[in-house]
Amino acid sequence: MSEKKILLSEREIPTHWYNVMADMPNLPQPPLNPATGKPAGPEDLAAIFPMELIKQEVSTERWIEIPEPVRELYKIWRPAPLYRALQLEKEMDTPAHIYY
Repeated sequence: MSEKKILLSEREIPTHWYNVMADMPNLPQPPLNPATGKPAGPEDLAAIFPMELIKQEVSTERWIEIPEPVRELYKIWRPAPLYRALQLEKEMDTPAHIYY
């Protein structure tokens, strides 16, 4: 078997997202404002992203709480189950768990 189907019960639904930036030794450069060529600040990004999303994007906190309205939606509808790519993990010889 090359994959494993993952279905979560309601009580297993995550309450926080993991933020990989907390563990990165070198953080990515900020996005650039196309008009000025300088790093885009929150005010530049606010035209296209909600402020809460901007805060998450620049955060270096390891765990970011999933907003309650989003968790409520997870309880009633999830577009697809997760699959664990066991064969890919084996081929890559990695201890990481890879899901899609």
